[in-house]
Amino acid sequence: MFENGFDIMFCRILKEISMGMYVLHLTMAYRKDIIKLYRDMTDLTQEYYGKFTQFLLDEGLLPSPTFINFPQSADFVTSNHYLKGTNILGQKRPINTVEFGLLYHGIETNITGMQLMAGFAQCAEGEEVRKYFLKGKELSKEIIKEFGEKLLQNDIQPPATSGGTVTNSTEAPFSDKLMIFCTYLLCGFSIGGQGFGIGFSLRNDLNMNFGKFGIEVFEYIREGVKIMISNGWLEEAPRMDV
Repeated sequence: MFENGFDIMFCRILKEISMGMYVLHLTMAYRKDIIKLYRDMTDLTQEYYGKFTQFLLDEGLLPSPTFINFPQSADFVTSNHYLKGTNILGQKRPINTVEFGLLYHGIETNITGMQLMAGFAQCAEGEEVRKYFLKGKELSKEIIKEFGEKLLQNDIQPPATSGGTVTNSTEAPFSDKLMIFCTYLLCGFSIGGQGFGIGFSLRNDLNMNFGKFGIEVFEYIREGVKIMISNGWLEEAPRMDV
């Protein structure tokens, strides 16, 4: 269903998700053996994330982000105008390196997500599931467009990775159940990314963009949950039977 390194690109994103989950659960664990388990799994995940990233770079399938000149001094914010991005009069300040990283990562992951949703829709068996994937594709395109425009406004070229190539095959690599659960995981990862964007960007127009897409992804993920429930695909978490 996919070509040109998409499988590695997909595995790389899955390793991003698992890294975050293992570290989160490490901070929630108290038993020594469970803490060690999550630490070992984190180390393994980081190792393979590095291998996937290096492979994609070596094959020219993952472009390197824009380089910046090394700062010569530490500067401090002296005016509240630093926070403004929606002012009609006057110039918006250029995005900083943290904001650039958040926007760039959002574009990079959604390019892959857009291709993934297109492939899933192409081979989904259920009509409702197929329409759900197509809706996800359009949401990824909207995020790519909005974030790309922010970079271009600052004379920065957005990522040019293809994100993989969707073939004309309609043979499903996974069941509808697994594909929609995979989409559920990726959307959770996306909501986390939008939250980081709100927390670590200081231009208020960027905060609004991250907040807007956080809400839209949340609504999309809830729609997917309802589809899983209606088809009997959503396993219930263990109950707090104390």
